[in-house]
Amino acid sequence: MTNILPLLEESLGQPPIGETKSFIWLATPIGIAALCRPGSQLGKPPFDEAVKEGVEVSIDLSREDREFHQTEQGLVLLFYS
Repeated sequence: MTNILPLLEESLGQPPIGETKSFIWLATPIGIAALCRPGSQLGKPPFDEAVKEGVEVSIDLSREDREFHQTEQGLVLLFYS
């Protein structure tokens, strides 16, 4: 994948598609992004927690490819096919 950080940064400014205890969920051109909430006491990167909390906002991420990126807004977990 090419440098996706600019696309992620732009997408983080859009309205979220959902929110859970530990994440703010966003649709991006690449896939679903889970922005870790500031102060969340999660291990890094907390993919297992994101998969569990994704179900709360009707998103099944269990079979998606995943990667993480550090942005100015915080740690972003990216799920895509």
